[in-house]
Amino acid sequence: MTNHFLALGGAIFVFLGTIHAIYSLADVRSPGHFAPADLKVADAMKSTGVRLSRGRANMWDAWLGFNLSHSLGAVFFGVVCIAAGFHLEALDLPKPALLVPTIVGAMYFALAVRFWFREPAAGIGVATALLFAAWLMY
Repeated sequence: MTNHFLALGGAIFVFLGTIHAIYSLADVRSPGHFAPADLKVADAMKSTGVRLSRGRANMWDAWLGFNLSHSLGAVFFGVVCIAAGFHLEALDLPKPALLVPTIVGAMYFALAVRFWFREPAAGIGVATALLFAAWLMY
């Protein structure tokens, strides 16, 4: 049962990360999902450089890149959890090692509650609860 909870928690992260990536890529062509409600702000982001890049990147491209890299991080984390779930017996991990996915999930959850929307926060909360249950049962 532990392996199922670990894989299911990971699958939720893969799902949420994939949706986020699709929305991020769609915004490259036509800003809509992660664009500001006032599109003048998006225009300002496109015409404003990022100081750290010394003018090579504008804020809009950086914003889309941050969203896409965040998406890919969530997908990768989920895939690792799924793989670990499928191969849990062969991995023979010490119990503290299985607490790591719960900690990562809790960090994502804290960020979601503070900075994001209700839907991802709810999904991340469920996924983290599954990862925690996997750790408890391990």
